[in-house]
Amino acid sequence: MQTIAEILSAELNQKLSYVENVIALMDEGNTIPFIARYRKEMHGAMDDTVLRTLETRLTYLRNLQQRRDEVKNSIENQGKLTEELSAAIDNATTLAEVEDLYRPYKQKRRTRGSVAREKGLEPLAAAIFAQDGQDPAVLAQDYVNPEKGVETVEDALQGASDIIAEDLSDDAAIRKNLRELMNRKAVLTCHAEDPEQDSVYRLYYDFSQQVNRLLDHQILAINRGEKEGILKANVTLPGNDGPACVIRAALKPTAFVSTFVRAAAEDAYERLIFPSLQREIRSDLSDRAYAGAIHNFALNLKPLLMQPPVKGFVTMGLDPGYRNGCKVAVVDATGKVLATSVVYPTFNERKKQEAIEVLSGLMKRHKVRHIAIGNGTASRETEAMTVELLRSFPEASYMIVNEAGASVYSASPLAAEEFPEFDVNLRSAVSIARRLQDPLAELVKIDPKAIGVGQYQHDCPQKELGCALGGVVEDCVNAVGVDVNTASPSLLQQVSGLNATTAKNIVVFREENGPFGSRAQLKKVPKLGPKAFQQCAGFLRVPESKELLDNTGVHPESYDAAKKLLTLLGGDLSTLPGKLDAYGVSNAAAQCGVGEPTLIDIAKELSKPGRDPRDELPAPILRKDVLEMKDLKPGMELTGTVRNVIDFGVFVDIGVHQDGLVHISQVANRRLRHPSEAVKVGDVVKVVVLEVDEKRHRISLSMKQAKG
Repeated sequence: MQTIAEILSAELNQKLSYVENVIALMDEGNTIPFIARYRKEMHGAMDDTVLRTLETRLTYLRNLQQRRDEVKNSIENQGKLTEELSAAIDNATTLAEVEDLYRPYKQKRRTRGSVAREKGLEPLAAAIFAQDGQDPAVLAQDYVNPEKGVETVEDALQGASDIIAEDLSDDAAIRKNLRELMNRKAVLTCHAEDPEQDSVYRLYYDFSQQVNRLLDHQILAINRGEKEGILKANVTLPGNDGPACVIRAALKPTAFVSTFVRAAAEDAYERLIFPSLQREIRSDLSDRAYAGAIHNFALNLKPLLMQPPVKGFVTMGLDPGYRNGCKVAVVDATGKVLATSVVYPTFNERKKQEAIEVLSGLMKRHKVRHIAIGNGTASRETEAMTVELLRSFPEASYMIVNEAGASVYSASPLAAEEFPEFDVNLRSAVSIARRLQDPLAELVKIDPKAIGVGQYQHDCPQKELGCALGGVVEDCVNAVGVDVNTASPSLLQQVSGLNATTAKNIVVFREENGPFGSRAQLKKVPKLGPKAFQQCAGFLRVPESKELLDNTGVHPESYDAAKKLLTLLGGDLSTLPGKLDAYGVSNAAAQCGVGEPTLIDIAKELSKPGRDPRDELPAPILRKDVLEMKDLKPGMELTGTVRNVIDFGVFVDIGVHQDGLVHISQVANRRLRHPSEAVKVGDVVKVVVLEVDEKRHRISLSMKQAKG
């Protein structure tokens, strides 16, 4: 029997020793970002995605082994565990297979079969199932017993049939064969409860598809339609293959008894096995779709969090609205609030001009360079006003910012603690401004599920979704690094090795003692012990430190190696990676006393101290003019930003209030299984307008027809 490490090694196509090392590191309490970045020699430089897959599968396989042991112990306590059964349980590769093997020994609620056993009919069932040529009716005569509730021969035969049907239903081999058959041939059909009712689910009012060809978004849409009472779905297995599968397993080559056993087998299929497997298939389809949706959400979240920041400028945040007005916040280059206001540009022309006058005053007084506009209610009108405003400020520009989750943050205890002097609406404007300046630092304050770059995220299992998205946030924060002297507690607690308590303690420590002067000073923070320091130190930056390495991704444990490398190669730091290649990585690593992957990372960090990896990504599109849906014409070529990537296409912001949809068939000049194979959230892309439907607020775009 393979060990868990051997199974993972085969599944992930990684060396067994690397997998064993990673398992040991995880069991010691090391975090994924720390393992990925600072233990590369131990795992062959697996990235964080592979490591998280390994972690997920490790948990599943350990749970599987635990369940195997529980099942074997339970059967052994009944005195029924054989060597053959024990081996079958050990060789089961899924929880479903383990449960199938356990079914005959599991404590059940009272069933027709168990009632028949209570009446003493189990020997009759065994005699009939032996199919040795004896007449079931004759055999049943000996079991008529009115005291036990068996009034007639027919009662005895019915009870025997119920026992045989239940035994066949509990047969692991039959269930496995049927499950495989249904996964190949079963069909999901769907119809409307009320065909006259119009809804977003009309596509599924008369729908049929083999289960192995169903797409994840179809499964999720049908599930939601059923939940809302609009759709009714069912799994069917066309033809006679299902009953035949059970009958073949039950019948022995004798003519007389086979008719009775055949009927019991058909009953087992129709009444017990098929309904059970129907539910199982629906559940498996949902699990598959949820896993796909969670993966897709995580895939979209990462580039959203890693959007390049627009640093170093005073920024104005506008949270549009009608009745309650447009909330305004001006923040300095570090995100500190300089001024707030509320204007009412959507009321009438006079109010709009008053709003422009107020905003102009703020622009001049605080030298505002960029304006961030939330994309919610009244966004289009606010954008039009902003374009008019910017005519007097040719150096300034604006950007529509996705405000998903801003209201959630604004009403949170965290926002109340951060801005006790502002009401909920003004906090939202501050958040929108800061999202342009540093998306990552602001978005970590929001529950990832509220950011809105997925599909059916509220239908997914929330624990699994939260775990996956939390991992993405953690990976992004640690990939960028965090300035320990400016970071909020929300940002700090995402750093490897830190939690809410130690993050808050860091902030309290710097408020009481002034800015940190070195990484080593972190050891004085209450409750931040040696293990936590080891995990977090490399990801925290201290720009104020006299030690250059404290403002890089070089871990303190590698400072001696970094200094040896500088002594060895010296000169211009920006050319260090090239010098290392020329000198020979293996030779230098041996002299510096570290592994080659670590030395390469050290050279990269020293060549750009304090670098932000997000700065190397395409800059966001800042605009000065406005485009409306009525301005769009088929054939028009535009530049846009990818806002969301889902199963059936890509939503692109092209500068109008409504994002356009690029259907998966229009994403690339090759066949794609998923749009994420070609684009990701935040990509700047060229698109061509295919169709504009102003009434339904829909814009169809193509990427494959765009030039370049």
